[in-house]
Amino acid sequence: MLPDADDLPEVLLDLAVPHEDINTLVGLRRAVTGDAGTVRLLEECVQELVRGLGEVGGPTSGPDRFGERLAEAPAALGAYFAAYVFVAALPHTRAYHRERGVPADVTRHTLADLGRNMAGHRRRHGTGGVQAPGWLAHHFRGEIYQLGRLQFERARIGQRTAPVLRSAGLDAVPGEPCLTLHIPDFRGPLSPAACDRSLALAREFFPRHFPEEPYRAATCHSWLLDPQLKDHLPADSNIVRFQERFRVARADTGPDDAEAVRFVFGNPCLAAESLPRRTSVERAVGDHLRAGGHWYLGHGWFLLRSGRHGRGPRGVHSVG
Repeated sequence: MLPDADDLPEVLLDLAVPHEDINTLVGLRRAVTGDAGTVRLLEECVQELVRGLGEVGGPTSGPDRFGERLAEAPAALGAYFAAYVFVAALPHTRAYHRERGVPADVTRHTLADLGRNMAGHRRRHGTGGVQAPGWLAHHFRGEIYQLGRLQFERARIGQRTAPVLRSAGLDAVPGEPCLTLHIPDFRGPLSPAACDRSLALAREFFPRHFPEEPYRAATCHSWLLDPQLKDHLPADSNIVRFQERFRVARADTGPDDAEAVRFVFGNPCLAAESLPRRTSVERAVGDHLRAGGHWYLGHGWFLLRSGRHGRGPRGVHSVG
């Protein structure tokens, strides 16, 4: 199920795996393929990952069965085992993308999130591994696509968001398709021009490759939508201008400081007193926490296109 030792580095480079991890992954390959139990576990994890491939909200979005199976890997492989699972699943994902007519560069940029994730693991822990395999499962299952600066996840409008959209004049119903925006790290500034380009790409991409799923609204659930950021950043900052694209869907009452610290500093466990102040965003997040404040997840939406297109297919999970 895995490329041989000579071919594996090229596959890993295609997935943007950091160079410092490649020799280790090639060296540990024998520990995977040379043990019958580990090979069987690898096969079962791949089967779990690709079961219902393309059906958004499939097996990996319920109880984390996929993550539970990954945890059964031998200790010698540690957090690297998930990388082998994604490599072994790669032919299935690429075949699904080809079936949908997804351009090769979109496939490559989307699945390169494996490398981004591994870079995040090293930044946080100082060691190699895959940090959030459950998150990457959505990429390899055909649910998330990188289109320029932003990532777009196929989803459905949820029970809490639908009434908000209806109150704004959109005849939305729970279960209707929507796109959820994600803002990946290691991708440069979140400039208005880059976001405009991503949205233009999405408005072309999804009707072409998923015509049975009409997307009228986009949602985002992120600490970047916490309105308190406007109190700490200039009005013309990229983050504030990103916020201005959205209407408020709802507000969280419980703080989530760890989310802001994780995305800005790479480690959610860092104490507020130790946070550096090198950039305006670092100063905003850290100073607010040191002053006794908290950060909250924001929930926003905006209209992608107007008009009633009917309800989409079954099998897409709810958000919001």
